[in-house]
Amino acid sequence: MTEAARPPTIYDVALAAGVASSTVSRAFSRPGRVSAQTAARIHAVAAELGYRANPLARALQNGRTSTIALVVSDVTNPVFFGIIRGVEAAAAGAGYAMLLADTQESETLERTLLDRLLQGVDGVVLASSRLSDRTILTVATQRPVVVLNRIVPGTRCVVPDTESGVQAALRHLAELGHRSVTYLAGPTASWADGTRWRSMLDSAAEFGLKANRIGPFVPTMAAGLAAAEEVRRRAPTAVLAYNDLLAIGLTRGLGQAGVRVPEQMSVIGFDNVFGSDFCTPPLTTVAAPLRAMGTAAFRELNRAIRGEPMHSHSIVSLTAQLVVRGSTGPRKRKSTSPASGTTRVPGSARQASGSI
Repeated sequence: MTEAARPPTIYDVALAAGVASSTVSRAFSRPGRVSAQTAARIHAVAAELGYRANPLARALQNGRTSTIALVVSDVTNPVFFGIIRGVEAAAAGAGYAMLLADTQESETLERTLLDRLLQGVDGVVLASSRLSDRTILTVATQRPVVVLNRIVPGTRCVVPDTESGVQAALRHLAELGHRSVTYLAGPTASWADGTRWRSMLDSAAEFGLKANRIGPFVPTMAAGLAAAEEVRRRAPTAVLAYNDLLAIGLTRGLGQAGVRVPEQMSVIGFDNVFGSDFCTPPLTTVAAPLRAMGTAAFRELNRAIRGEPMHSHSIVSLTAQLVVRGSTGPRKRKSTSPASGTTRVPGSARQASGSI
């Protein structure tokens, strides 16, 4: 069996052209530092051998890498699936490669990753960043930045219209006869959490609803499962959860405790993630246009990379809508009774972390 032919290297080109490898490198990365005759000979030899210069070497020539970074807070959270696809497809269509970085809900790791990435990319999309506004603005002085699902004054931002989504959810509950709604809060570090809670407070009275809050909770199904104990103690007839994962976990926990959804308690989530219609009952949710948000984020980033001026309020807001499924139903006059002997939710389940 013959050994597979290896691709030619810079050293092969140098040997065939009769020059040093450093000269070949300069011919591709800094052609002005090599004579026209020598550069022509090197390029001719490279073409004959089938040598292709490293993209990063070419980037030194024009200052561009044709690569962008998408930084997400938790790659295992399905809320990012559509966003990743949206950014990736839009970037590829414009001739860009996309690097994906997962910060694992850690502000420290996010800063470390950005320090490593910034020199090798033309721009960055920060999806549900846990960095402070000041830190994000500092990053934006080094590379073009678009912030997704959060508004940071002075940057380009892409967000869902949370207020209209919350209003649709509250209107739906009011029409079903509910008189109060409990918000199952997400992490305190999440901009989206604060926006959703404020929208509930601002709109509840309009629909004849009283709003109260439980949390914060980690935005996972496990935390939602643990939160069921406290929700049962409060005995609301309707719950609006910070995200779909919390809502699905809560529904499971209520079911295990004998509380039927939606017959005894209605549950609504946020984001309409992949799998939100697979659970039992299928989840009613405020659907964010996740893939469209990813597409819009890259378009804004591409404008910044091309040097287009940013408007004073460069915020792209995309419509969110309510998707009604089986987890919401008419209010029962007699709400569920608190279970005896229940215990408070462990602190670990309420520890602030983050998701979109």
